[in-house]
Amino acid sequence: MHEPGLHELSAVAERVRASVESVIDGKPEAVRIALTVLLAEGHLLLEDVPGVGKTMLAKTLARSLDCSVRRIQFTPDLLPSDVTGTNIFDQQRLDFEFRPGAIFAQIVVGDEINRASPKTQSALLESMEERQVTIDGTSHELPSPFMVIATQNPVEMEGTYALPEAQRDRFMARISIGYPSPEAEFAMLDHHAGANPLDGLKPVAHADDILRLIGLVRTVHLADPVRRYAVDLVGATRNHPELRLGASPRATLHLVRAARAAAALDGREYVLPDDIQALAVPVLAHRLMPTAEAQLSRRGAEQIVLDLVTRLPIPRPQGRG
Repeated sequence: MHEPGLHELSAVAERVRASVESVIDGKPEAVRIALTVLLAEGHLLLEDVPGVGKTMLAKTLARSLDCSVRRIQFTPDLLPSDVTGTNIFDQQRLDFEFRPGAIFAQIVVGDEINRASPKTQSALLESMEERQVTIDGTSHELPSPFMVIATQNPVEMEGTYALPEAQRDRFMARISIGYPSPEAEFAMLDHHAGANPLDGLKPVAHADDILRLIGLVRTVHLADPVRRYAVDLVGATRNHPELRLGASPRATLHLVRAARAAAALDGREYVLPDDIQALAVPVLAHRLMPTAEAQLSRRGAEQIVLDLVTRLPIPRPQGRG
């Protein structure tokens, strides 16, 4: 039996995309970014106002995959051990037994992550970066594939705790879904008013399919000029006069991984500068901190990244070789 190729396995991604879009009306770009992050072994932050479908997108993607799924409703009284798990003393065995927390799933949906205390939020740091949990000196591996999809509402500040920079940096990409177009909202009334569209949703891809896709994404070619372009773009954020915090080296790694996944979704075996440009805002903007002067001028991180993309010289597109 021959190894599946990029074009064969891209059909799996297409099935997942179609499944998600059957529920999420009129937001193909948000669905594509979510798929890109999944195949790039990253984590996704959905940040938007209430009622636009953040949790629905997360649950639909999870339901479309034949993977273990856990949902965590983040609240102020949620404890770190609720997320990671804890050791319980077994009276019969006279020994401690590890009871896994909600993080032990392949797809973890964290709803309203900024409602939990910083202590509980920090329980995700090791899990998201190292894909393991350490309890009382013992490390426990998380299942693979592993993806955290978290949502938060940036408008309501009462009773919330802003994600610290270290936590935001663990998310490969942040997207806002935005309000639907009138046509999409009209279609939504037909699809969603009668019944929950998730009820009839069946998995269209197995965890093994996703793992094979991830393996193929790692083989996508990244030419040196495109690699240099990614490094220069991220480096430009570190000495920008309107930013008091630039993007980290982890951001460069995430940008390149996401670009490889985007190329694979397009059926290409090589990354183009266009892939880097298209992902610059969702991958970089949430890691940046504009200066007070930039904020007063209503210059957000997204606009600054777009300006850098426009200004930075683009290398000539190259394929393999």
